[in-house]
Amino acid sequence: METVQIQTKSKQYSVYIGSGVTSGLQTFIKENIPEVSSILIITDQTVGNLYLSTLKSELSDLETACFLVPSGETAKTFEVYYDCLTYALEQKLDRKSLIISFGGGVVGDLSGFVAASYMRGIPFIQVPTTILAHDSAVGGKVAINHPLGKNMIGAFHQPEAVFYDLNFLSSLPIKEKRSGFAEIIKHALIQDPIFYDWIRTNIVGTNDLAGDTLQRALVRGIEIKGSIVTEDEKETGVRAFLNFGHTLGHAIEAECGYGVISHGEAVIIGMVFALKLSKQITGLIFNEEEFTSWLEKLGYLITLPTGLSPEHLLSRMKQDKKSVGQKVRFVLLNRVGEAKLYEVTDNMLLKSLTDF
Repeated sequence: METVQIQTKSKQYSVYIGSGVTSGLQTFIKENIPEVSSILIITDQTVGNLYLSTLKSELSDLETACFLVPSGETAKTFEVYYDCLTYALEQKLDRKSLIISFGGGVVGDLSGFVAASYMRGIPFIQVPTTILAHDSAVGGKVAINHPLGKNMIGAFHQPEAVFYDLNFLSSLPIKEKRSGFAEIIKHALIQDPIFYDWIRTNIVGTNDLAGDTLQRALVRGIEIKGSIVTEDEKETGVRAFLNFGHTLGHAIEAECGYGVISHGEAVIIGMVFALKLSKQITGLIFNEEEFTSWLEKLGYLITLPTGLSPEHLLSRMKQDKKSVGQKVRFVLLNRVGEAKLYEVTDNMLLKSLTDF
């Protein structure tokens, strides 16, 4: 097991990473949340069918209720959020209750927002079950989607702890592994060129996303995320750099329809586009051909899905949370390991999207 400490202005907590770490979850709750009155596990149907009995056996001394939500992005809606709150009220959760988020990034975002808003905020613990969630489970950003934009309704609400049990990753389909690895690539590009070289050398196929190699990649990704969150918990400055690739990526997800293309696969396309913009705007020196060749070997699509209009994508990007006054701002790279926020004109974006 490895432990990464996350320190923010509002809270300090630990991320426990390794095979079997959930065996320590019950002890953690008893020692750190001793007055807990009740526990609600929120998970999705896929994870519930596979692993809910395993998690409940680790919490055998504690009384738990469980609410299952749909699998995938369809869970991050007002309707499902409302259903979670209704169930919590029916179970008579109070301000001493605890929510355990058991699933991938979608479940983490949804259940974290339920915890943040139920009775104006109750504690929650993240138990991620995907590679993608190494990013979303750390840092306290919780939200649901709106038809006009992804993650537009949410809050900052830090967990009490994160228990990242790698045993739960063994059943992930290749598409989900690919989606999660995209965020590891992002962390490397925005902050750590040595780590970027390491993942390109050591992860040349999805079969490499396992064992010690995967654990090392996840730990370093979480360390990078943690260092940025420590500096900027509420995304008023450098935390925006974690959105590298997400401006176009979120627009692609929305235009295709949430869940049609995975989050990470959309972000990869967004990163390729952002790197092209970086070469134009910041003068970035970067071996794009080497990068895209590596991505294609990993199975990623590196161009826009067919049928997407540059004009519609631009309209979506204007709704991005980094945009100010309908002016689109992109996270670009000055060099690998050094990101910066730039305002990009509509004309340049339309031309670049058309060329792309």
